[in-house]
Amino acid sequence: MTGALSARVVRGYPYLLAGSLCFGLAAANATRSAGIGVAVVAAALALAGAMADELLVRIGVLAVALWLAGWWWGSARLDAVDASVLASHLGESEPSLAVVTGPSRRGAFALRVPAKLARFGPLTANEPVMLELSPARAPPQGAVLSLVVRLQRPRPASDGFDERTWLRRHGVHVVAVAREWQVVGHRGGIGGYADRVRGWLAGSLAPGLAGERRAVLEGIVLGEDEGLSPELRDRFRASGLYHLLAVSGSNVVFVAVAVVGLAWLLGVPRWLGELGALAAIASYVLAVGSQPSVIRAGIAGALGSLAWLSARQRDRWHFLVVGAIALLAWSPYNLLDAGFQLSFVAVAAIFVAVPRAKRFFAGYPLPRGLPEVLAVSLACGAATAPILWFQFGRIPVYTVPANALAAPVVGPLLGLSFAAALVAPVSPGAAWLIAWVNGWLAAYLAGCARVVGGLPGATVSSGAGAAALLLLAVTAAALAYRRRMRP
Repeated sequence: MTGALSARVVRGYPYLLAGSLCFGLAAANATRSAGIGVAVVAAALALAGAMADELLVRIGVLAVALWLAGWWWGSARLDAVDASVLASHLGESEPSLAVVTGPSRRGAFALRVPAKLARFGPLTANEPVMLELSPARAPPQGAVLSLVVRLQRPRPASDGFDERTWLRRHGVHVVAVAREWQVVGHRGGIGGYADRVRGWLAGSLAPGLAGERRAVLEGIVLGEDEGLSPELRDRFRASGLYHLLAVSGSNVVFVAVAVVGLAWLLGVPRWLGELGALAAIASYVLAVGSQPSVIRAGIAGALGSLAWLSARQRDRWHFLVVGAIALLAWSPYNLLDAGFQLSFVAVAAIFVAVPRAKRFFAGYPLPRGLPEVLAVSLACGAATAPILWFQFGRIPVYTVPANALAAPVVGPLLGLSFAAALVAPVSPGAAWLIAWVNGWLAAYLAGCARVVGGLPGATVSSGAGAAALLLLAVTAAALAYRRRMRP
């Protein structure tokens, strides 16, 4: 027994070491390290582990060293995220310069815009803030604004949402309120490049479309649901289709495959196509913003191209772990983000549960492709239900049929969106025709969300309902297990 366990540890030691680093980074959320002494101990342990003769001892010591190193680095990152120059100036008003860093969100009485306050009066800040502006008009992403702001605390917890805590985990400690603003420039560098790519996508993915159809396309391609009506946004949540409005791995796959396919059609060498895919993935991730799901997918796609270029074997679990390390190393607060939790749990469910679910559905006379759709929807729905309950207090009940209805159009919709964006500079008429066809797919998707999300009992939001849903899921799993074990 000991020998078998030792063999398993040796075979899986890369995952053990990576997992130790992840757990160390995550541990900073519970308690923070004392300082540089932890880093020194981690370095000493790493040196001792590297010199150990016994392989199991070496692996164990290196795992502890990586855990301590992750804990030290995670603590340092959280200290940096929690630091604020502007927090000591609450209640003050000063002429300021702010750079808009993301899309705006319109509320009932104000416009909320993520930004970086470059200057506050005589103070050089360079600190993330949430701008609160008049709802009359929204500044473009990347604009440098001249305005007079008054600093105030974010709103406290109300109606189940704690804005103050949510913003603090993103490094935002103050809300900058302004009545009027003026664009005095645009940011440059990598941020400026991301703004230009996003502007190009937003302006060319749906030429000629407006209203709800355009809003659905922008939500799926750019992860921006601002154009959707509150009613439709709620129906997407109730139907279990809201994940389509968060940029995910399928978007990145389409970007990479499109570039590699285009290179093949043009007769370009595969290695050059893979380099182009790397550049396209990086550009797309920059354009849609720092969502955990798209960063994870972007890292996986980039590692896939690098694996081909270096003739290395691809390992999907390796890609997933590297994505987790990158996000947690940037900010261990990401572990507490619903998007991070849903993305990684859903992907892990696809890896582990989908093959088993596909074998279960294989015994039924279902149309080709439907077993895989049902398996993915069932696995992801079951795995993410506890997170949805604890994060948002409700669970969509009909997520499996909703995703089965939506699945046939999601792939074509993404493909046509990117095709329209690529064709628009060359042939506006062809891009308009592609967008017109794509608009019908967007309308169908919105219809699926409305119909399924409007069914009686579409969501469970009570403890008794959640317990009943859990009992039903356990019963169904037990029956499926009995069916599988039956000769």
